Amino acid sequence: MSDPSSPSVRDRAVGNATGIAATTVTGTWLAALMLGYDWWLAAMLFGYIVIVPVTAMLFDEDDEERDYEIDDRSTEKSSETADEADPLARLRTRYAEGELDDEEFERRLDRLLETETIEDATRWAGRDRDPETEPETEPETEPETDPEHR
Repeated sequence: MSDPSSPSVRDRAVGNATGIAATTVTGTWLAALMLGYDWWLAAMLFGYIVIVPVTAMLFDEDDEERDYEIDDRSTEKSSETADEADPLARLRTRYAEGELDDEEFERRLDRLLETETIEDATRWAGRDRDPETEPETEPETEPETDPEHR
């Protein structure tokens, strides 16, 4: 028995109507060419200029509407994901909604900016373990220059 959720043969044929029309046109003019009929070129031109585009206009219209719906849904999901993934945006939203007072917002903003890069986050995590130790800063070094170019 067939799965009731799978599309019927008619549904699949309608969904692939343009491909079926193009294959039929190609088979017709190619067979005519191989059998030596003189009308193969007319069949090819008429098929690709009239039959295939008309079939596409008649049967593929629903697919375009579905594509737009899918794009709209994916855009909504991606914007929600971006908001969830961006801690600064979440922090601003919570502050704007009144969940955080000024001091808490400033404290969390400072912490967020201190841990903007992986190196900063590692230093910040080390500072939490040993509050007496300040994170070490690397001494600045001058770039080496070639003695010949001085």
